[in-house]
Amino acid sequence: MTINSELDMLISGGMTLTMSGHMEIIENSEIGIKNGKIIFAQKKDDLTTCRAKKTLDASGCIIIPGLVNTHTHAPMVYFRGLSDDLPLMDWLDTYIFPAEARFVNAEMVYHSSLLAIAEMILAGTTTFCDGYFFEAGVARAAIESGIRAMVANGFADFPTPEISDPAKNEYVARSFVEKWTGISPLVSPALFCHAPYTCSPKTLRKIKEVARNTGAFFLTHVAETKNEVQEIKDRYGKTPVRHLHHLGVLDEKTIAAHCNWVDKEEIKILADCGAGVSHNPESSMKLAAGIAPVPAMLEKGVTVGLGTDGCASNNDHDLFTEMDSAAKVHKIMGMNPAVMDAKTVLKMATINGAKALGLESMIGSIEPGKCADIIILDMNKPHLTPMYNPYSHLVYAVKGSDVSHSIINGRLVMENRKLLNLDLDKIMARANEESMKIRKWLSERESDPVS
Repeated sequence: MTINSELDMLISGGMTLTMSGHMEIIENSEIGIKNGKIIFAQKKDDLTTCRAKKTLDASGCIIIPGLVNTHTHAPMVYFRGLSDDLPLMDWLDTYIFPAEARFVNAEMVYHSSLLAIAEMILAGTTTFCDGYFFEAGVARAAIESGIRAMVANGFADFPTPEISDPAKNEYVARSFVEKWTGISPLVSPALFCHAPYTCSPKTLRKIKEVARNTGAFFLTHVAETKNEVQEIKDRYGKTPVRHLHHLGVLDEKTIAAHCNWVDKEEIKILADCGAGVSHNPESSMKLAAGIAPVPAMLEKGVTVGLGTDGCASNNDHDLFTEMDSAAKVHKIMGMNPAVMDAKTVLKMATINGAKALGLESMIGSIEPGKCADIIILDMNKPHLTPMYNPYSHLVYAVKGSDVSHSIINGRLVMENRKLLNLDLDKIMARANEESMKIRKWLSERESDPVS
């Protein structure tokens, strides 16, 4: 094959796991990239003639699509480890909500998002879906870093750090989507109602209506805890998924995070409506919130992606360790070592995650015509030697720190573990400086809980 025009980038050598429909594995592969797109992905051929502005030698490496984090709260990285080992509602009401009221503002969101994005890129994530307040700051940070992001502005029926009067929710929602639509090919705006227990039926319907009218995605936490299910039943006479279905907010542009406590009928509702689910096993295990019946969801055709949740409840953004947890927790839950095999879990972190975000035609697999969102993993490590099954290795042995290169939309954003668009030392210094204020507040609060 002869390529007449010069490529922007050529990835030469290594093993490519395409994650395409047929799950092709290309040994000794080469991938051509131009104008942000994958031109070819094939077995390396000595007869191939092509020129490239930059060539990456991936010999001895594994190449896969960039990972897709379908649910997180990036700015909460500043609250990493703030107060661990507590039940969800105690954790939220006693620590997180007061901390957010005290410290969350537009600048905090921007700077903390830079830290979260740096962590994600270093661990192989090339696309993330975020829900928080002041999401314009997340969007700014995403654009500067070169990562792909769906940024969802958050809403509740009580005053938030961003919106003091909940009556303005609908106006803020519409303004946010209109402002950020088309600003960058890498960033798409969305809307995030925190949960059915913090958002009234009216709020859920109104925000979903704005989302439908603007073509935006709609996010919400759903059935995260057993207590939440009972609370929604007590209020509305229905379980959370039935409640949302009754309100008409579930469709193919809805992402339901967690879904730990859903029954067979609710799984069918999610499948019939086309709603995507974000599975966040590590956060749910840490909070003892429950574990979603993912094998049953997959069996019924629900699109399930993988998410880390925020660093306040996880405490990291490493989707490789999340894959490991996702595979193992369902094996022990079902007492079946064959359930949630490595291929299935890797699909959740790549092509299925892309599908949940409505991006499967653009990303999630390595195929000609798709955007070049690709990561390269250095397999020359003691903990990765020897290797018999690459899928098994990626889920059970690889860590985020094994990612050596990250390419997003055809551009290198990390090369040999060095971030190219972000000043990591400066970002971490800012985080440590801000943490001193939070640490002082926490100390004062624990000595005088009324404060």
